Amino acid sequence: MNSKPEILAFFDEPTFTVTYLVADPTTGAAAVIDPVLDYDQASARIGAASVEALLEAAAERGWKIEMVLETHAHADHLSGAKLIAARTGAWIGIGALITQVQATFVPMFGADDVLPEGRDFDRLLHDDEVLPLGNLVFTVMHTPGHTAACISFRIADAVFVGDTVFMPDYGTARTDFPGGNAHALYASIRRILSLPDETRLFLCHDYKGPGRSEFAWETTVGEQRRTNVQAHDGIDEATFVAQRQARDATLAPPRLLLPSIQVNIRGGRLPPADAQGLRALRLPLRAGDEGAATLLS
Repeated sequence: MNSKPEILAFFDEPTFTVTYLVADPTTGAAAVIDPVLDYDQASARIGAASVEALLEAAAERGWKIEMVLETHAHADHLSGAKLIAARTGAWIGIGALITQVQATFVPMFGADDVLPEGRDFDRLLHDDEVLPLGNLVFTVMHTPGHTAACISFRIADAVFVGDTVFMPDYGTARTDFPGGNAHALYASIRRILSLPDETRLFLCHDYKGPGRSEFAWETTVGEQRRTNVQAHDGIDEATFVAQRQARDATLAPPRLLLPSIQVNIRGGRLPPADAQGLRALRLPLRAGDEGAATLLS
C-alpha cells in the first residue's frame, strides 16, 4: 500500500498563490488546500478558471474531493472554497481561532451576515486533530504568528505550512496583520523545523528570492534549517523578532487585502445581495495625510 499522498500544485501567478490537490492513491479520496477564486480588481469581476482546472484534474484521475482546508483567512486572494464545496459536496475546515479574526474584521466591513461561532465553515480545526483521508490522515498543527488562527496540515512526510515560511531564499511570513505576532511565528517555525530533515514542506506562496528566476514552492525541513535567510538554525528568538518587525515596518498592504478578507472570513461566500440584487465589497476609506483628514471628519 502506498503510504504517501499524491500531490498536485496549481500556481496562480497573479496572486503568487499555490493551491494543492492532495489524494490518497489507494482510495482516491482527495483534499484541496488553499483554493483560489479568480478576481480582477480593476473590473471587480470574479471567475472560476482556477477552480475548474483543479476539479478537472481531480476528475481525470478519478479522485473524489472530500474536504477543502484553509491554512488561514488569506489577505492576498479570494478563496474558492465555497465554489468547490458546492460542486463536490466537500466540507470546509479552518483553524478554530478564525472566530478571533472574524471579530476583528466584521465591524470594519459591516459584515453582519457572518455567522456566529465560525459557522460559515463546516469544521473548526484544533491542534493535533486528525482528519482521515482514505487510508491516510492529516494532522492539524496550530502554527500562529502570521495570524492568530494559522494552521498547517501534516500528512505522511509532507506538511502544508501556509504562510509560516517561504522558500529559504525569501524567508518567512509577515507578522503585522491584526493578531500577528513575531514571537509566536518564531515558535511555530521551530515546531515545524523540529520534524525530520527529510520532511517535505509545501508553501502557500512564492515571490522568487533575490537572483532566482523560477517560481518554487517545495522545500524540506533540512533545507530550511540550513539556509532560510530569516530563520535558519542559530538565529535566536530575539534576533528573529527584531529583524521580522523591522522588515514588516517597510511592507505595503497586500494588493487584494480588502476584498480578500471580506470573502475569506465568510469561508469563500460572497457578501449578500442588496435590494437590487447587487453583491458588493466595501472599501473603508482612511486619510492618507492631514489634508485629506478633513474629508473624513
